[in-house]
Amino acid sequence: MIKNKNIYIYDSTLRDGAQTKGVDFSLSDKIAIAKMLDKFGLDYIEGGWPGANNTDTEFFKKSPRLKKSKLVSFGMTYKNLNVLKKKFNEIKKKFKVKTLCIVGKTWDFQVKQTLNITEKENLTIIKKNIEVSKNYFEEILFDAEHFFDGFKSKKEYALECLKSANVSGARWIVLCDTNGGTLPNEIEEIVKEVTQHVPQDKLGIHCHNDTENAVANSLAAVRSGVRQIQGTFNGLGERCGNANLTSVIPTLILKMGLKTSINREKLRDLTKISKFINERLLRKNNPSLPYVGESAFAHKGGLHASGVQKHSRTYEHIEPEIVGNKRSIIVSEQSGKSNLSMKLKELGFKVNKNKLDYLLGKLKRKEFEGYSYDGAEASFELFIMDELAKTQEYFKLRSFQVVNEFKELKDSLKRNNTAKANVVVKVKKEYISNSTGNGPVNALDNALRSVLIKSYPILKKMNLIDYKVRILTPDEGTKAITRVIIESSDENKNSWSTVGVSSNVINASYIALKDSITYKLIKAKIKSALK
Repeated sequence: MIKNKNIYIYDSTLRDGAQTKGVDFSLSDKIAIAKMLDKFGLDYIEGGWPGANNTDTEFFKKSPRLKKSKLVSFGMTYKNLNVLKKKFNEIKKKFKVKTLCIVGKTWDFQVKQTLNITEKENLTIIKKNIEVSKNYFEEILFDAEHFFDGFKSKKEYALECLKSANVSGARWIVLCDTNGGTLPNEIEEIVKEVTQHVPQDKLGIHCHNDTENAVANSLAAVRSGVRQIQGTFNGLGERCGNANLTSVIPTLILKMGLKTSINREKLRDLTKISKFINERLLRKNNPSLPYVGESAFAHKGGLHASGVQKHSRTYEHIEPEIVGNKRSIIVSEQSGKSNLSMKLKELGFKVNKNKLDYLLGKLKRKEFEGYSYDGAEASFELFIMDELAKTQEYFKLRSFQVVNEFKELKDSLKRNNTAKANVVVKVKKEYISNSTGNGPVNALDNALRSVLIKSYPILKKMNLIDYKVRILTPDEGTKAITRVIIESSDENKNSWSTVGVSSNVINASYIALKDSITYKLIKAKIKSALK
């Protein structure tokens, strides 16, 4: 039983998250994310390492004034205390930060191999660094790097490192599973033993996800007594990432009944923050993330949809709105009447049993042909509107011709690959347009837009952001049926997906492209210009 129900949340997205492959925070990214996390109400926000790089240095110079969270500077232990004092003097003089997280070695192997010093010297360094730090900062955290590996290698020494940090005045002593190789049962047992030497209200946990156990390990540590959890939003971090706070926070509150600085009302912002951070970093949202992913409350099987229609608890562990997410009913060949009925209700349509049977039959025939509306909901919505309402026709493509040109240049390492498209389109009257692109689909898109934008200027702000092709009949070789899924977005960062199927990949692409443009115009409530 957990006695102390107050758990502190420490966010390391701006520092540990920056070590993610492909992630590069700009100064404006860090400021915007810090403001968002502060508004959410986290206890600590680790801003980075001032002096380590220009972005971190500028961030601490221009860091926003946080209202709820404590801004934390990251640092490391130094053997030369004069160097340490010089760095701390600079931080105190230039930056608005009162809390320091200092990382030190606690694994005998690392002490010998990396620092090349004796175990006794390392204990002295930990002690002196924390004592010096207290002269410059109001609150000190000691990150016990590689602690669990150190405990398994030489338990007595790893514990001595923690005790040294504790008696020297560290407010928090954070147990780090730096290599991410420890399992939940080991975490639970080791932390229990640690609590015999360091008070529970001083202990934190910092887990990496190399065995997909970072969240489970963090929660196991809480069960054994730690009072602070460190992690990142969306599980960002080097290698396989860190403990994902979008999973940790709601689990603490909703499943374990613990108290954090985030109340249930603020929990509704969780999905929004997850997407906001991905958007700033130009990363795609992971649909499979618990709580905040698009698939977290998605129901595809007919049995599941039928159960959810009767009561959400049949196939959902919480109401999606609690974490700012929403339920999604997916219509596919595996769907039953319940899925289709719920989806029609979402779209504002009510049909009788005969019409429902007709729609389900037609839908399954379309999927047999190769259409998949699982992941192409804009095309599904247009399919329903074509059947149950009068869908506006914004343009008619009379014909198109695409030529792809490939040239081997004199320099064998360079090649010229361009495409040209010619289209005949009717919008009130017929237009002929020619355009080029870096591929046949891009050329066709450019030619089509050059006509349509004149009548529908809003299309200037519509972009194709993803393009996927799947071969449905691989045994037929180059004559195979192909499915194309296009994802588009607009000026409001709304995104939607459409699908096209044909034995000709360009034709399939056009079908998906036409659906995408039509969907945008319908949602923008543009009146048809086609006469």
